[in-house]
Amino acid sequence: MTSTTTFIESNDNALPAEQKYFLEAAKRKRADGTKQFQQLHFSTNERLRSLADDVWADHTALDALPVPIDEGGRIKFLILGAGMGGIIMAIKLIKKGFAAEDILLVDSAGGTGGTWYWNRYPGLHCDIESYCYLPLLEEMGYMPKQKYSSGVEIREYLDKTVERFGLTGRVLFRTQATGLKWDENVKAWKSEFVMRRGPEGKEEKSISFHADFVTIASGLFPYPQVPKVPGLADFDGPMLHTARWNYGVTGGSSDDAFPEMEKLRGKRVGIVGTGATAIQVVPQLANNAKEVYVFQRTPSHVFTRGQRDTDPAEWREKIAAKPGWQKNRWENLAEAVSGHLQPDEDDVVDDEWTKLDTYSAIIGSNRFGRIAPEKAQEHIGKLSALDAPHAGKLRARISQIVQDEETARKLTPWYPTWCKRPTFSDQYLEAFNRENVHLIDTDGKGIDSFTAKGIVANGTEYPVDILILSTGYRSPAVGYDPGSRTGIEILGRNGRRMADKWEEEGISTLHGVLTAGFPNLFIQSPAQAGVTVNYVHVNDVLSEHIASIVAIAHQRSANKQESIVIEATAAAEQAWCMQIAQGAAFFSAAVICTPGYLNLEGEAFEMPAPDDHVAMIKKAKAAIWYKGLVDFEREMERWRGDGKLEGVEVGVGV
Repeated sequence: MTSTTTFIESNDNALPAEQKYFLEAAKRKRADGTKQFQQLHFSTNERLRSLADDVWADHTALDALPVPIDEGGRIKFLILGAGMGGIIMAIKLIKKGFAAEDILLVDSAGGTGGTWYWNRYPGLHCDIESYCYLPLLEEMGYMPKQKYSSGVEIREYLDKTVERFGLTGRVLFRTQATGLKWDENVKAWKSEFVMRRGPEGKEEKSISFHADFVTIASGLFPYPQVPKVPGLADFDGPMLHTARWNYGVTGGSSDDAFPEMEKLRGKRVGIVGTGATAIQVVPQLANNAKEVYVFQRTPSHVFTRGQRDTDPAEWREKIAAKPGWQKNRWENLAEAVSGHLQPDEDDVVDDEWTKLDTYSAIIGSNRFGRIAPEKAQEHIGKLSALDAPHAGKLRARISQIVQDEETARKLTPWYPTWCKRPTFSDQYLEAFNRENVHLIDTDGKGIDSFTAKGIVANGTEYPVDILILSTGYRSPAVGYDPGSRTGIEILGRNGRRMADKWEEEGISTLHGVLTAGFPNLFIQSPAQAGVTVNYVHVNDVLSEHIASIVAIAHQRSANKQESIVIEATAAAEQAWCMQIAQGAAFFSAAVICTPGYLNLEGEAFEMPAPDDHVAMIKKAKAAIWYKGLVDFEREMERWRGDGKLEGVEVGVGV
């Protein structure tokens, strides 16, 4: 151990922090890793697969809409995804001077908003303050209702944003991309899709057309998952996944942030999972159901929320007083969480996020410089020492709020604050003081099985009337090519599959947005780019970078009607990959984490043999920009500044 080793109190003795964390992580490490889950979309069991159906789509109204492109047609900009990333990408192009009519967004959902279309569970609010999270607030002239917006407000706001920028008729809904193939003859992407139509969206129809430019903006969480536990499909009561909340089962409405769920009266409800979603759902279940059984494998860090209404005077005079305020606020939040704020700099967001500067362990920071591999253990020790006050404060809060000592002990997380996305609530811990809420802790093992009438954990069956699966999504951790993650086969120059390229070479991009051999194809993804806790900020930076590259390339063309071909060079891509790999050791503190979606359920910790240099480099290339998002953004601004687009070839098509 290094001199920065910190100690924490365990149940019966004092252990070095790293040792305690390793012991707790080991309980949860499973040989099957991500294979312990199944994605609902691809389940062979019809009941489980149906849990992923679009329960929000108005199929009759959608069937009546005109299809915004003809079979065999051509569009200039195709954006795969109409969630936050896709919407921001489209608006960035419009602000660069391109017409909304030249843009087509495609989404499998029946409406825009991405995760905010799908997620409508009771109590849903964003964990990032709304003044930072809602995009384009300056342009929209909108004041959020509260510091942390509800899912209802976010969904309504995004609909207004789409309308404001003329994109309402530019979305092809209920449509899944299946293939992208570069057509050298016409210098465009032949794009293939399956559209769902009919009263229940069950009728399938194929459509294909060409697109000059394609951006993959499919988001982080496209596929909800459930554990592969015996008997799940045999449970004979109502069942739902929190990613597709069914108010027909619970009562209430998705138009209310805190609905009255009258159908839960007198019911015993079992909820599996205690992550960010369950933290918000459990208090609402407690308010409505007779009994609530909360099944926990790993407890979450639960910090205070501090929700409050927006003060109009503070909004006008302080928050939104100057042009450019939102970008400045984004960067202030990102720098605070990365530990970059100087003593004389104001913490303008001033919430629990901005106090968690050790979250920089997984989003990057320049405060420690580049970490050499041989200094990794020392780096972990420093971060653990810095994290000790955060973890201590959190553990003290649990014991102060939860009245039953044994329940409080089981709700106490034993891993650094950077290992999982922290949660924020002033109601979750308090719910366990209610007589109708029961914590069933499995000490890292998870559920044993399901029966027709209940849930078996720790060898005991708990009868429940309604089963709620709050078991998250397939891991967004880097490692998959963006096509494979969403079921799209991408064929670039000479028919080469992107999946094959990334399998052979590892993740390979220029700035995280371009990959050589796949012209005019752009990627919105954390891989080899900058990251922060506010993913809207990430989307904005990447979308601005993509739109700027496209705009600069078009400025070079004398004939604006010509097609432009943009492609990263192999040499520039290789150089960028090496920069990413050289900073990878910064993220070594993840090795003391408990398994979770951020580390592919522990699979990310599996290291190649020391003498397998090719595999080691491929793994290092899967990192992000280690200095944090603001530094990444400045790097991209400098690169674009002279208009040369160094490392990118720009040609003319047909």
